[in-house]
Amino acid sequence: MDELVRKDAISVLSEVIGILKVKEEKDAAEIRELSNHTIHNASVFQDEASVSIAILIYSLSKIIERMEWELDYKPILSLLENAKELLENNKFDDYNKSIKKLFALISNIDSKLKLYIEEVINQAQIKKGGKLYEHGISVARAAEVLGISQWELMGYIGKTKLTEDIQDIVDLRSRLKFARGLFE
Repeated sequence: MDELVRKDAISVLSEVIGILKVKEEKDAAEIRELSNHTIHNASVFQDEASVSIAILIYSLSKIIERMEWELDYKPILSLLENAKELLENNKFDDYNKSIKKLFALISNIDSKLKLYIEEVINQAQIKKGGKLYEHGISVARAAEVLGISQWELMGYIGKTKLTEDIQDIVDLRSRLKFARGLFE
């Protein structure tokens, strides 16, 4: 596992553990915010650990939103603390087993885990498409490369400020003068 990914995973696990230690009304919102961070990491790093943590956090956010006070945090917290400790000690095989136990626990709590996995992967692909577009690749090509629809990608780009950050805005007269200069 890449060291940067490992450190980020430990940081995310620490944040989730901190949130879940005391049950509060704002838990769902905080986990949802953390979920957005992890989905971004999954789109950047595109490795198994980042994707699995993104799915895990997103799933937790959905479960907490839906079940709130009915959900017992103790078994989840115990497995999260174990996973974090194993990751800190570079015991990657045991860490992966711990993450699988967490997924099993979550799927026992909520049967929609498969939908969450698809949603996280889809969101990560869309964000990655936005990055490709930001670097000059057309929307059509970025969507094709990532296997997503142009509509999904355009919806994401429309919500971001990617198109507003263009520094070199050239007025119409200058563009016309340049175009005419090509044919002289």
